Amino acid sequence: MNSSIPVAPVPGVPEALHRGAADLPFVHFTDGVRFQLLQVDIESGLWVLRTIFEPGVTVQRHKHTGEVYAVTFSGAWKYLEYPETVNRGFSYLYEPAGSVHTLTTDIPGVSEPTDIWFAIRGANLNLDERGKVESVLDAGRVLRLYNEECEKAGLPVPDPIRLR
Repeated sequence: MNSSIPVAPVPGVPEALHRGAADLPFVHFTDGVRFQLLQVDIESGLWVLRTIFEPGVTVQRHKHTGEVYAVTFSGAWKYLEYPETVNRGFSYLYEPAGSVHTLTTDIPGVSEPTDIWFAIRGANLNLDERGKVESVLDAGRVLRLYNEECEKAGLPVPDPIRLR
């Protein structure tokens, strides 16, 4: 196939949407965690992000209202509730709706940051020590947070892929 021949878009067929690595900055999420919002669909509750965790970070225990898909690019992480399963570079993890866990990068012998791609549907219900919902993170909230953190860092308004 000759790739030098330009191909015109086909009427009625949607075009692929693209963002380059430099188009969407990584910004502060919480201590030891940065994220890059790649795609958000508030209406369907989908948020896709890349998250970089420094070694030794543990995030708040949370429950997912929808499913989660995760690909680890580098580093290592696990759930405190399932210590025998360690996600390492290029591992894939599926989490069903209703799963509850505490993500940690406190893995012996791992000194590099952990880079994970997540596609999340629904919300993260962040839980206190008694299991009560303390805060909610969903597609709309993560978009607001991303915009706020870019503004705080003096970065231009980002343009993650938005379907609606």
